[in-house]
Amino acid sequence: MVTEKQYYVYILASRKNGTLYVGVTNDLLRRVYEHKNDLIEGFTKKYKVHKLVYYEEINDVRIAIQREKRIKKWKREWKINLIEKLNSKWGDLYYDLLNQ
Repeated sequence: MVTEKQYYVYILASRKNGTLYVGVTNDLLRRVYEHKNDLIEGFTKKYKVHKLVYYEEINDVRIAIQREKRIKKWKREWKINLIEKLNSKWGDLYYDLLNQ
């Protein structure tokens, strides 16, 4: 049996209604860990954007990359609405994933 590879489009935030970052990865726990521990140079390290506030699973890398690019172009208000639809308290979903 072949298992489908999973890809994740995710949004990190510095805090509720704070700075947002949109990314894509094939290993969500590893990637968020890298962001949280400032192992990746760049935007999330510079602006302390470490909270996983939204993610979605996609099983086709092309669709995942397309979705990430589309969300990045969205108005800020649309991104906030997407987050709040599933995570109204802006909790850090990373710890929920760790405990699954």
